[in-house]
Amino acid sequence: MKSILIIGMGKFGHHLCRNLIELNNDEIMIVDQSEAVMEDMIPYVTNARIGDCTKEEVLRSLGVQNFDVCFVCIGAHFQSNLEITSLLKDLGAKYVVSKTNREVHAKFLLRNGADEIIYPDKDVSEKAAIKFSDNHIFDYIEVSDGYAIYEIPSLPEWIGQSIAQVNVRAKHNINILGIKNQSGSDFMPSPDHVFTKEEHLLVLAEKNELNKLLKRF
Repeated sequence: MKSILIIGMGKFGHHLCRNLIELNNDEIMIVDQSEAVMEDMIPYVTNARIGDCTKEEVLRSLGVQNFDVCFVCIGAHFQSNLEITSLLKDLGAKYVVSKTNREVHAKFLLRNGADEIIYPDKDVSEKAAIKFSDNHIFDYIEVSDGYAIYEIPSLPEWIGQSIAQVNVRAKHNINILGIKNQSGSDFMPSPDHVFTKEEHLLVLAEKNELNKLLKRF
């Protein structure tokens, strides 16, 4: 696991922190100008500091170069986000991830030290649009441009046949990563697995190929 620095403990910072804690990361430090917004997380993190991270001396005191990843979770004040992102890189931060919801802001952040940009609102809205645009997509995770992991039902014509018999990869250009049913999940299922009506499939597919498959329902 990794050592993490989170700057800005608003709603997104809180959700991020909770998820990182659940994943048992080695060290998590949180920083905000307000102690009140950090109080509920203090018992669960390695360290919590109060300070204005637009000031170089504050950032320097955190030892930012010692963290594997530094998150800048300040969405409401772009100028502060930009200053902190730039300062982190100047002080030797290994990897800086900055939060924003605007493309124009992302360009400036990338030019000034951000290694990666997170778009919480955009990502959630895209996922919701894809999920609720088709009755046969139960969940969706973007992997890279053009590719995603989808949770879909088995095609009616597959029921009673095995993965090997259907030859899904060759015929439909998708990869079955797992099977979900009432008993749980089975990842990397055997080619002998027989499709049933009740289960869901976790498939890795290019979007256009998945759309072709969905038209068969």
